[in-house]
Amino acid sequence: MAKLSAFADEVTYEFAGQIDFLVKQGVNYIEPRFFDGHENIMNLTDYQLREAKKILDDNNIGVSAIGSPIGKVKLDEPFENHLEKFKHAVELAEFFDTKNIRMFSYYAPAGKNIFDYHDDVVERMLKKIELLKNIDIVMVLENEADIYGQLPDRAVELVKAVDSPKLRLCYDPANFVVAFGTTDNVQSCWPIMKPYVSHIHIKDWKVASPLGSMPGQGDAQIKLLLKELAGMNYVGFVTMEPHLQKGGQFGGVTGPELFAQAINETKRMAQDVGLIME
Repeated sequence: MAKLSAFADEVTYEFAGQIDFLVKQGVNYIEPRFFDGHENIMNLTDYQLREAKKILDDNNIGVSAIGSPIGKVKLDEPFENHLEKFKHAVELAEFFDTKNIRMFSYYAPAGKNIFDYHDDVVERMLKKIELLKNIDIVMVLENEADIYGQLPDRAVELVKAVDSPKLRLCYDPANFVVAFGTTDNVQSCWPIMKPYVSHIHIKDWKVASPLGSMPGQGDAQIKLLLKELAGMNYVGFVTMEPHLQKGGQFGGVTGPELFAQAINETKRMAQDVGLIME
């Protein structure tokens, strides 16, 4: 059974409001990213973290993944500082009782080609894997424009090079539409990544559009992807990230009415194709 989650900061930055929205929509999981005052989860104080955990526990809401920005830095930035941030992401995953950390695979130095940096990216991934050696946590690597794993074969190449179950893939079909104008991702991208995918983001998009589309109305083949998930008896998370009012490098905005509609449309398509979601 798939598990429905959401980046509820697209509704409001107030964390209590995010949870209230999810409860009303019958969504049992959240992918926490931004909190009160547009503060990233990586920057919260101990007090803020305890307050967030209490709100989650009081409402029986689980955490699908830490929505971290790990790996969204250039390769010529000091890695030791970034590795310390990853250690904190691991601490957050343990604190919030989730097995997943959403992350990325780095930007090239200014003016350089990211695909010339295979060894550097793999080296950084291996150092993070070493930190997870005795911890039951997985890094889920999201495909996104301009990073090393933006293409299906490059993302899989990283997983194979690292050769560890601690690194899996987060499949975001709309990112292929945004970055490459892809309209057949289920036929061209999904088969390559499928064996390594353990996490899904639901975001639809029309080619050349500045905003996301209601799930099922764009070019990201959302319903066909959900059918694929049903066919493989997918049991991971399906996380809503619609970007219907604003989308950017580090987040987006949808608002409560549109987000509720996006959830309902996704549930409807899932039911149509036989994907059971809790």
